[in-house]
Amino acid sequence: MTRAPATDTIVAIATPPGRGAVGILRLSGPRAVAIAERLAGALPPPRQFAWRHFRTADGEAIDSGLVLRFAAPASFTGEDVVELQGHGGPVLLQALVEAACAAGARPARPGEFSERAFLNGRLDLAQAEAIADLIDAGTRDAARAAQRSLDGALSQRVTAVADELTALRVWVEGALDFSDEDIDWLGDARLRERIAALREHLQVLLADAGRGRRLRDGLTVALTGRPNVGKSTLLNRLAGAEVAIVTEIPGTTRDVLRENLDLHGLPVTLVDTAGLRDTDDPVEREGVRRARAALERAELALFLVDARSGITAEDARLLAGLPSALPTLVIHNKCDLLPAPPPVTDDGRTHLFLSAATGAGVDALIDALRRFAGLGEDSQSAFSARTRHLDALRRTLACVADAQTRLAEGAGAELAAEELRLAQDALGEITGRVSSDALLGEIFSRFCIGK
Repeated sequence: MTRAPATDTIVAIATPPGRGAVGILRLSGPRAVAIAERLAGALPPPRQFAWRHFRTADGEAIDSGLVLRFAAPASFTGEDVVELQGHGGPVLLQALVEAACAAGARPARPGEFSERAFLNGRLDLAQAEAIADLIDAGTRDAARAAQRSLDGALSQRVTAVADELTALRVWVEGALDFSDEDIDWLGDARLRERIAALREHLQVLLADAGRGRRLRDGLTVALTGRPNVGKSTLLNRLAGAEVAIVTEIPGTTRDVLRENLDLHGLPVTLVDTAGLRDTDDPVEREGVRRARAALERAELALFLVDARSGITAEDARLLAGLPSALPTLVIHNKCDLLPAPPPVTDDGRTHLFLSAATGAGVDALIDALRRFAGLGEDSQSAFSARTRHLDALRRTLACVADAQTRLAEGAGAELAAEELRLAQDALGEITGRVSSDALLGEIFSRFCIGK
């Protein structure tokens, strides 16, 4: 997606707020070079550094440092770009911004540099979003996944599916155009094989994107169970710090505690909830209500039981009362107090034995969480994805499935062609081939200023 060149020049501080050794001012637009020359004098050739003094239009000295120029279209934004790299004092950088604006620039909106790069065809929308994901990455695995998306891993797979969709549309719509011929194009077995293969490819891509979304956004896991089974102790063990109060008194946890963790590369928001039980204490009762609300929002529950007593009748009642769609791992805690793990009745759930107090079995729990998130040995090849990407892929898959059904019925070729068109439109939303101004505004408004 490209547009007419911008007529204005934008400026922003490209380094984080606060004091630092180096501060970077970035200009982009048709007057970037002229404005930079007013601030720093003659510029060096493109992609070469030069030392310059930075001054206001009146010649007042502001700072000194390096100047770097990128000529259009071989720049990040596709426009002329100039960077002034000086000292990282907030007062100095703000003075440079004011001098640039006095010379004809305007302050950039959040994400406007990346938006211009997208609009000028320097990168697609999925790659632009990957820039923000790379900056915001909370783990090394998440950063690697974002870099792979920035390098085009997601875009290349989406483009391959889009190309196959185009070929199928040509086949189906061509058959409609020549429906008076004796050849039954729509009855060709190869058409049905190709659309079935496309559906399988989409299912794999959706699963891979789901793993990428979890690497980016993390997994929300709720700790739940009866009071005093060790939920807060397990939270402290996984966090590596005493973030929750632990006592022998049941009902100590009265509110929902949240801790963001990096568990072997998987971002996890661990939610420690109040023990589930009936109580007359109004404060504890509110804690139980909040615990149940947290369970409704979680992606996975860790239901703790005391390994010494196993799953009691009360545990069974509480397990049955969990949200029906919520996956649950049953954690038998305090196994260090037993000579050996007792046998467990197969109830269709995964059961793990550990000791939150000693740490025994905790690595197995972390491995189980990574498997649940879809991460394994191949996480090095994962790419980052967003919820909107998954939504677009689901709609694409649904349309392809509908087209497959129409063609199998043998009487819905026109509807099949329309479903394939809708599938291609939904898929185009990921890379920006199909996008609205409202969507672009929502995406880039979440970027930091200067990027």
